[in-house]
Amino acid sequence: MSADVTPLIVGNTITLDIGAIAHGGHFVARHEGKVIFVRHAITGEKAIVKITSTSKKLAFGDAIEIINASKDRVETPCIYAKPEGCGGCDFQHIDIKAQAKLKGIVIEEQFSRLAKMEIKPEVLSVDPESGLHWRTRVNFAVSNKGKVGLYAAKSRRVVEIDKCLLAVEEINDLDIFERHWKGNDRLNIAVSSIKERNLSRGGRSISGPTQLNETFDDYIYQVSPNSFWQGHKNAPKKLVDIAMGFLKPQPGEKICDLYGGAGLFTAPILKAVGDKGEVHLIESDERAVKDASKIFHKYSNVTLYLGRVEKILPLVETVDAILLDPPRSGAGELVVMQMIEKKPRVIVYVSCDPASLARDSKLLNDKGYKLDDIVGIDLFPMTHHVECVAKFSLIK
Repeated sequence: MSADVTPLIVGNTITLDIGAIAHGGHFVARHEGKVIFVRHAITGEKAIVKITSTSKKLAFGDAIEIINASKDRVETPCIYAKPEGCGGCDFQHIDIKAQAKLKGIVIEEQFSRLAKMEIKPEVLSVDPESGLHWRTRVNFAVSNKGKVGLYAAKSRRVVEIDKCLLAVEEINDLDIFERHWKGNDRLNIAVSSIKERNLSRGGRSISGPTQLNETFDDYIYQVSPNSFWQGHKNAPKKLVDIAMGFLKPQPGEKICDLYGGAGLFTAPILKAVGDKGEVHLIESDERAVKDASKIFHKYSNVTLYLGRVEKILPLVETVDAILLDPPRSGAGELVVMQMIEKKPRVIVYVSCDPASLARDSKLLNDKGYKLDDIVGIDLFPMTHHVECVAKFSLIK
């Protein structure tokens, strides 16, 4: 290394040209042949970057000063969304419409690289247009000073805050930010669609109802505050509308709802297949299955299974269609092959991670299922996360 080249050491600063977006909320830059993943930047900018961590092959850094700004750069609405600040938001410095375009690029790149498939997905925005005050579930950390906060990026360091602009107002209205909290258990807050509010810690409810009523259209779900439920206040209806449009369940069909949670998709599927149809919900979280058992206890044609999908799916015979909404890690090869063996006419895959979706899509494509359609939904504005719904049809 020549004397005039700044070494990539944590704490050093270096001027970089910012390149393409990468999966995970970073943008790619290069220095002396080494890849640097940069937060708080935008493609096309020139920035002074502070190195935050390094390894043999790559480094990470924060853009601490922008020399040439992108036209898509905006003032961050939150004072904590900055280098060395809260790690909850990746894109507050980017125009909300540009965020959706960047997420489309990430989906496209993951499918090109991992699935060897060329796609041009549309990424739909969801109200509110500001990208703020949408989150109904927040898990707050507690600092060693007993104050509520959120973790810094790639760190367990707690950044103390006095409000979260992504959270719905019913969360920010609480006095949790002024109070002193003992211990380091996280503080979990959930707000229902009808403004019920539960506060819990360490798995124990502190205040509010222990069953929340989630509603949209004519569907009503009673769920435990700590059961999984979509975080964006408008996500349930948006996801159901798109997924049902892809699935097109028919009267009398037998349909599997994999990783089904409390039954968000089971309810509309049940309505479509009618009394002569069947819905088989498989879920590994005991709380969610308990919730589902209360919601669907009157229906003899809904079967609930508590356990891992790969253990239970082989026991279900003659399936007409499958909907799955797996965790961020995706379904994986074993479950994908089990689905393929059932030969359903359609598989609708709801995913919160484009990389695992692309990996599983390649398996489906290689084994006789064509990707008919895919749409991205910006259910996590101001963050790098994006939801996708994909439709795969059996090639006859």
